Amino acid sequence: MSRSAESPPTVHIMDRIYGRQRHIYDVSRKYFLLGRDVLIAELKPPPDGSVIEIGCGTGRNLIAAARAYPDATFFGVDVSSAMLATARANIRRSGLESRIRLALGDAARFDAAALFGRATFDRAFFSYSLSMIPPWREALDQAFTLLDPQGGRLLIVDFGEQAGLPAWFKRMLLAWLAKFHVSPRTGLPPALEALARARGGNLVLRPLYRDYARLAQFVR
Repeated sequence: MSRSAESPPTVHIMDRIYGRQRHIYDVSRKYFLLGRDVLIAELKPPPDGSVIEIGCGTGRNLIAAARAYPDATFFGVDVSSAMLATARANIRRSGLESRIRLALGDAARFDAAALFGRATFDRAFFSYSLSMIPPWREALDQAFTLLDPQGGRLLIVDFGEQAGLPAWFKRMLLAWLAKFHVSPRTGLPPALEALARARGGNLVLRPLYRDYARLAQFVR
């Protein structure tokens, strides 16, 4: 997808924030983007399955998932060309170029068939990206359309309500996240429940680390 077809404010904000931070992103984020590896362990794509990450960032999750599931093929889309440049370099160093394909695109309206030559996937996932996507409801709806009608699954890990943590911690976390245009989506559980009812399927929501994060899984 060309830049003209994307949302300019989102593109500019993401490239401005992560143009430099992408070089230290994985090192710094491993201490607070908790639950990413839990999601990867839950992916379990079928043999010769297809997996797409929406908001793939530096490619960290795609590389880890490709190593965990050597029979699957992986795809990633991100709105930031700067992040994609880092992802491509990381994937090249990992030796997984033949199994991971990337494309520039807006999470809320990219054309998977045009970008990757396929319209549906066995697995789709968001890893701490919905909290960075302004039209997150539209991105969520888009992801549901990407699922294979025969057993496709959507998985999401993102910030929870921190219900089991001290109030001061939540205040500090939210203030810090706001500096990076990150907004935990408090409306995510009801939005997922509404989509599950509309689309038909089973939804499981699971708190992680005293509700620091939440893992959601929708199965068609």
